[in-house]
Amino acid sequence: MLSKRMTIRQSIASDGAAIVTVQSEAFGRTDEADLSMRLISAPPNTISLIAESNGEVVGHVLLTEIGAPVRAMALAPLAVVPQFREMQVGSQLVRAAIDQAREAGYEAIFVLGDNAYYERFGFVSNKADPFDVKWQGPHFMALELREGALGGKAGKLQYPEAFFAL
Repeated sequence: MLSKRMTIRQSIASDGAAIVTVQSEAFGRTDEADLSMRLISAPPNTISLIAESNGEVVGHVLLTEIGAPVRAMALAPLAVVPQFREMQVGSQLVRAAIDQAREAGYEAIFVLGDNAYYERFGFVSNKADPFDVKWQGPHFMALELREGALGGKAGKLQYPEAFFAL
């Protein structure tokens, strides 16, 4: 259960150092932190949310607009500091990001990740199968934000260059 002191909000420029810390602690390296900072600091459009507990940033999720046959975003990275992983912080961040993407008029979100984790939000690999991307495979999934948005669609997904430096 989330603490009553847990809040989720849009990140701001002054959160940069905290985001780097969260990403580095969560992944044990700085690659994802570097990716986040490159994507947040330059176009394309992003949705960057942080989770705070008692004023401390404990989680971060980033959605980035990608080129696709429909208006779409990529979810990456999602990070939660180790001591907060059992508190559903990641789930709350993902749900909030999905809601914001839907409200902004996006039709789909793509993610590369653990199937058991992301399927709970409605992501499925068969919706992503028709799309060509470097990391195509069983752990590449899609979520339709509008029913039928990906039906009959296929083609190459165009991710920002920053993703290919990972």
